[in-house]
Amino acid sequence: MSRSWIGLLISLLYCTTLAAETGPHNLEDFLKTDQFRQIELSPDGAHYALTIPHEDRTLLRIVKRADMATTMGLDPGTNRHVVDLVWANDERLLFGVEEKIGLLDRPLSTGEIFATNADGSHQELLFGVRAEGTKIGSRIDKGKQEYGSAWVLDELPSDDRKVLVSVWPWARKAEPYSQVEEMDIYTGRRNRVVRAPVQRAQFLTDRAGQVRFAFGAGVDNNQQTWYRADNDADWEQLNDQSKTRRRMWPLGFSADEQTAYLRIEEDTGPDAIYAFDVASGERTLALQGDFADPYLYLRSPGGRTLVGATYLEGLPVMRYFDRKSADAILYRTLAMSFPGQIIRIASATRDGNTTLLHVYSDRNPGDFYLFDVAQKKAEFLVPAQKWIDPRRTAEMQPIKLQARDGLALHGYLTVPPGSEGKNLPLVLLPHGGPFYVADSWGYDNEVQLLAAHGYAVLQVNFRGSSLYGRAHAAAGLRQWGKAMQDDLTDATRWAIEQGIADPARICIYGHSYGGYAALMGAAKEPDLYQCAAGYVGVYDLPLLYREGDIQERRADRNLLEHNLGKDDLEAYSPARLAGQIKSPVFLAAGGKDERAPVAHTEAMERALKSAGVAVESLIYPNEGHGFYVEANKREFYTRLLAFFDKHIGAAAAGAD
Repeated sequence: MSRSWIGLLISLLYCTTLAAETGPHNLEDFLKTDQFRQIELSPDGAHYALTIPHEDRTLLRIVKRADMATTMGLDPGTNRHVVDLVWANDERLLFGVEEKIGLLDRPLSTGEIFATNADGSHQELLFGVRAEGTKIGSRIDKGKQEYGSAWVLDELPSDDRKVLVSVWPWARKAEPYSQVEEMDIYTGRRNRVVRAPVQRAQFLTDRAGQVRFAFGAGVDNNQQTWYRADNDADWEQLNDQSKTRRRMWPLGFSADEQTAYLRIEEDTGPDAIYAFDVASGERTLALQGDFADPYLYLRSPGGRTLVGATYLEGLPVMRYFDRKSADAILYRTLAMSFPGQIIRIASATRDGNTTLLHVYSDRNPGDFYLFDVAQKKAEFLVPAQKWIDPRRTAEMQPIKLQARDGLALHGYLTVPPGSEGKNLPLVLLPHGGPFYVADSWGYDNEVQLLAAHGYAVLQVNFRGSSLYGRAHAAAGLRQWGKAMQDDLTDATRWAIEQGIADPARICIYGHSYGGYAALMGAAKEPDLYQCAAGYVGVYDLPLLYREGDIQERRADRNLLEHNLGKDDLEAYSPARLAGQIKSPVFLAAGGKDERAPVAHTEAMERALKSAGVAVESLIYPNEGHGFYVEANKREFYTRLLAFFDKHIGAAAAGAD
């Protein structure tokens, strides 16, 4: 057949409209994975590369753009997933693999780089740990064994034969010094370009492919940022966090490369973007949000020039270094074409005339479009989840409130579709992390599931969360169970005062640190919540210093002590405070979880039973830090919804 099933599917999706159904979506809709995880347009615009996820594998397909006929397909095998697609030239595609290792259900990156031509020829293992003769898929069987991980750093558009890769050696006892190597995309042969001047470094190149910035940190976790004028120059240190008490990230260059852009933490307020004159070294303020850090960076088609940034100041706002530049005008045109949505240029042709757009919002899980820059015309390609109708999903509303000590808190409220937003059963959903993580505006399957089931969902970026500047994050240091928890309490009471939440029907639920906050909330405010649920949570703080993958690396141990401290841990451990909890509890965990070992959940369950608190538990022996197997996720959410329904939902309301 000249047209494969995947080509036919994409063709049909060009003209398929969403089913005109009414009412909320169901659980099955929210459990399905995206029909396409990544789509990349080749530099000449002749092909698409696509990854197609299934539960036990993710397939790779390359199709012709002209007629959607498949030119190559790769099935990596059971428990293997193709990731990280990069076109190195018009015909050659590089990609990585995630693999299920041992008994763990969730796949992990192997750090390998594979390659194939668009027609399926010359499939090679270019970098990786597999010994020669080990196969991936049906044909790739070549490679020299490498003990490290590598990622494509720069496609080097002017060189059809080579790319730059960032290589991290594997080291157990020491933090690695990464390096940049030039790699032949057909043979895998490599030559070292530069070694990082700091451990655990990432790199940034300029338009010519020269490595200009390195930024990383040693075991003390103090970030360093280094710069050099070109590949022949020595490294010069621009910033050392141990001295300046702030971090600096290089972001990209201007079109003329006379300016580099640096994101720098400020003492107060949000992070700012500075223009760094590469000739003089002078820095001038270029962009800064009203209260939020940059969220996404806007780049020219092809990604070689930094244009500006998207900020989540409630709803997304795009800001530009030069509003009159051609690239800024392009983004402004796109913003008018897709109002109320976040726009990302996923890939583009070499000449920049055709771009592949990824567009999404709080109600839309995402659509892909082709955009003709010259004609300013967008052509719908495919939705990420064709079964989700944005007209039937819930709106995520930005909120702002004040904590008891006056700190401004931002977050989001999602109410059931069609609801007036008053006197609702409410789920407070604290995020995980808790540091370097934040709740953000956009589509969230779990939030939409809860809203579709009739619950208002409240998310608040308590102190310690990212996205609101250095001072907001630092305010959460060593505040587990203290001010961080008070912020969640204040947000709950705010929802009651606003008439949003029925004070007799409120539950607190979260993952990881959010699970800790849920159980700590039930212990600290026993009369505020009618139920609590923790998913892969940590409940015994002293146990964090004895078990789990945090203990494997000195840098992680140092970070834990910096963020959590070692004082009074028992006093702020839910597993030691079960006697204060009045509300019923639901716990879920994975037996192979290395971040929050199942011992936390087992200790919490024992303590609750000993205290006479009603508790349900669900433990999957082979799952890790979050459930991966679809059947397991289905059972978890079925039981979680039944738990909410019993204690704050329709069943609870009916009992009154």
